[in-house]
Amino acid sequence: MLPGVLPAVFLFVLSLIPAAAAPTEAHRVQLTLDTSEADQVLVILATRSAGKPVEDSQWQILFATEPYKRLKVREKEIAKRFNDPSIILTDDIFKKFVLSDALSARASGLRNALDRWKRADLQAAAESVLQYLPPSAVIHAKVFPVIKPGTNSFVWEPSTNPAIFLYLDPDVSAAKFTNTVAHELHHIGLASAQAEYERRIKPLPERARAVAEWVGAFGEGLAMLAAAGGPDIDPHASSTKAERARWEHDMANFNSDLLAVNTFFLDILGGKFTSQDALEEKGSSFFGLQGPWYTVGYKMAVIVERRYGRDALIQVMLDPRRLLILYNQAAAEENAVGKEELPLWSKEVLKELEVR
Repeated sequence: MLPGVLPAVFLFVLSLIPAAAAPTEAHRVQLTLDTSEADQVLVILATRSAGKPVEDSQWQILFATEPYKRLKVREKEIAKRFNDPSIILTDDIFKKFVLSDALSARASGLRNALDRWKRADLQAAAESVLQYLPPSAVIHAKVFPVIKPGTNSFVWEPSTNPAIFLYLDPDVSAAKFTNTVAHELHHIGLASAQAEYERRIKPLPERARAVAEWVGAFGEGLAMLAAAGGPDIDPHASSTKAERARWEHDMANFNSDLLAVNTFFLDILGGKFTSQDALEEKGSSFFGLQGPWYTVGYKMAVIVERRYGRDALIQVMLDPRRLLILYNQAAAEENAVGKEELPLWSKEVLKELEVR
């Protein structure tokens, strides 16, 4: 999940939609890179740099772009959801941002970054991600590199008109941009194939159903593996040295992090949260920059793929509860022969989830 993205478990629940079974290969990937908003902001910045006035027609071209229009709608809905009108985006606010000296000083870097991102082969990235998706999954999405006041990136309207908004950052290479898009495309593709999971967990008691929904957050780890392209490929190969160091540090906490998430699940089942807000705050804390939903999910996926094969891993994607089952089986085998001392999910959690 990108910084600033709504917790994946909520996107996961929102995006459980039916998809046609076994779509043809030609229809599985429909991807559009739309840079119109960023292009027009750069046109306006160039106009200012040349000492010319920005015409109203230039603003109207910007405000008519699909990325800008959808960004405004998204910010309004988020403001309403969190009762925070300060984050509403208006044309006047955006004009002030674009005309700021701070943005003008960054124009050259932004232009170079956008040129690099435009040359990225996103079609190949999407087709690569398909190897980690069920045959019924489709990747239909638009990718919007945007210049905007907020530095967050996010997936929007995953169940109706999937779009990936990516903050245009001159420090992000084309390779990192491609990896990030691939990660988010896996979320979108997986969501298209998981309608059956919602039906399966609906009969569960309320607390068990909540746990089952949060198990879906391990999709962040699955997406890390899919974007990398395999269990023997560094998922941060295109990242900065600092990002790789943080990932390695957090991966070293796998055992304690798995047990912490297990306790979270047990606390849900035991009714220990005094409010839904408290529950969501705790669950969301496991996202972090790339917290346990990423690291624990990734290592479980790697262990399952290495032990049972990729087809088995893809099958658990259709029912994420089974990721815990297969991981426990593989981990118990490794523990028995002394390879590692891996923690296991508690029997109570697995029993309440009613995994078959």
